[in-house]
Amino acid sequence: MFIGTTHFMRRSVCWVAFLVLVFASPAIAASTEDLGAFSLEDLLEMQLDQMAITGIHHTHEKGEWMVGYSFMSMGMDGNLDGTSSQSKSEVFAQGFAVTPVSMYMEMHMFNLMYGVSDDVTLMLMMPYLRKSMDHVRMDGKKFTTDSRGIGDIGISALYSLYRVKHHRLIAIAGMSFPSGSIDETDLLPGMMMAPASFARLPYPMQLGSGTYDFKLGATYLGQIENWTWGTHASGKIHSGKNKHDYRLGDRYEITTWAARQTTNWSSVSLRLKWNQWLNIKGADPALMPTMVPTADPDLRAGRRLDLLFGVNAFAGEGQYEGLRIGLEAGLPVYQSLDGPQLETDWIVGLSIDWIL
Repeated sequence: MFIGTTHFMRRSVCWVAFLVLVFASPAIAASTEDLGAFSLEDLLEMQLDQMAITGIHHTHEKGEWMVGYSFMSMGMDGNLDGTSSQSKSEVFAQGFAVTPVSMYMEMHMFNLMYGVSDDVTLMLMMPYLRKSMDHVRMDGKKFTTDSRGIGDIGISALYSLYRVKHHRLIAIAGMSFPSGSIDETDLLPGMMMAPASFARLPYPMQLGSGTYDFKLGATYLGQIENWTWGTHASGKIHSGKNKHDYRLGDRYEITTWAARQTTNWSSVSLRLKWNQWLNIKGADPALMPTMVPTADPDLRAGRRLDLLFGVNAFAGEGQYEGLRIGLEAGLPVYQSLDGPQLETDWIVGLSIDWIL
């Protein structure tokens, strides 16, 4: 059975039901107090926390800790070459013996943040990944490959460059370590009369980059009355080549959003996110690029524009003070891939943060 809408519907229903319970809980609603008791700086911090966008961080006050967990899942179905769909027969016509047909990916991210000063915050992030990809061979046989485990652990520093009343500019610098496996294997069916055997999985199914990588970025945040807005831009640069003689393509993103406070403890948001990634440099000698498109290092680049809608709940005081829960879901409105390459169909994200 191929992975697709069944996973999406089941997981989406679970997360939406969970969020509805949170919104319905009087504990959060009762935890807010008269906003007149706060300074302008406190109000800004509260509104930034309340209307924070999933995956976008800002600095914390000196001595303040934040623990967080986020979940992101993504579903892919069908192949694109540029912006044109590619059928299975069209992929086979290019000389490939196997074509991917769908993929499901989920990431569980655990993070810890600490305010070294009012302007500098340190962050530690540890991902756990699970991936599953469905394939079809030229002879019609179907099979699935899976991988799961810890990804590349990252550390970052956030520095508040500019802070004045309703506006803030934050610089971000960090790096990740090659803790994620690039040796993932699975049992693959043999061609013709050959028996099934374990083999190294193609690039998209690996859990890490195998290199020390650097991330640079900047975030602008603005707030006035019941609205916040912002823009975030970042790039991930891979250094050198890993032990299998390749380097993943660098990645760049820019996202812009607006969020509106709906109650003292909730908000909604809308954002656009542009992603661009490059082809792989070098090649893993254990992979056969003519066997399946995912093993070809020259068929990995692409660009995509996502439209995402989010809802957030935040407790400003009381038993659950500092707790924020956010849910975001969306889909690509444009994507162009160096294919044949699997196209993204949907994206869902959940975040739970607690400022201590």
